[in-house]
Amino acid sequence: MSIGEAIAVLAAGIGAGTINTVVGSGTLITFPVLLAFGLPPVTANVSNTLGLVPGSISGAIGYRRELAGQRGRILRFSASALIGGLGGAVLLLALPSTAFDTIVPALIAVALVLVVAQPRLAARIRARRERNGTTAHRDGGPALLLGLMLASVYGGYFGAAQGVIYLSLMGVLLTEDLQRLNALKNVLAAIVNGVAAVFFLFVAHFDWTAVALIAVGSTLGGQLGAKAGRRLPPTALRGIIVLVGLLAIVQLLLK
Repeated sequence: MSIGEAIAVLAAGIGAGTINTVVGSGTLITFPVLLAFGLPPVTANVSNTLGLVPGSISGAIGYRRELAGQRGRILRFSASALIGGLGGAVLLLALPSTAFDTIVPALIAVALVLVVAQPRLAARIRARRERNGTTAHRDGGPALLLGLMLASVYGGYFGAAQGVIYLSLMGVLLTEDLQRLNALKNVLAAIVNGVAAVFFLFVAHFDWTAVALIAVGSTLGGQLGAKAGRRLPPTALRGIIVLVGLLAIVQLLLK
């Protein structure tokens, strides 16, 4: 890797770490860069996954204030993320790369609709519960755990826009501030990337230069993203989520 290529990968890592912490979809920055510099798709994918782990941890640390009081929820959601992330990593090596090509853009589109409609949907759900005299499950119930597990399968497989999917699911099924949900999203992303990376260490080939550059860049980006993301009002954050999700759909359809 030349000096110019190394700088480009480092810069991509910073961008990916930043956008992952704020929304997600940082893979759509780093993965194409690695492919452009000649890495085979699977090697680029696994190298990218391992390199983004420090960035995910950095972003979660940056959002630690919003994680206060969510310990039990983190433990429950983390179990789903762990199982799903490992399953997705296995599928990456077992299935052809075209397996998810059709469903992923549609999945992201549905997630974006949920993000946009989340305030109205949440209000209707609350109103219906009040009429029926029922209360919301504090942690979203089995439906959310299953949804997060399935989203984590996708995250372990590729991961582009997995943050958008996490936020849409939690936004509809949890009565919680969007910034606190974003903090949870960062923890789940760190777990999924981490378990997938550990699995890949034993069965896949890495480009360690790319891993190191993305790791350094994404760690810096995680802190930048946390500082920027925590200052955004809910409406602005929701708008960024939708914009990034739409860009992800376009890139996935054109690849």
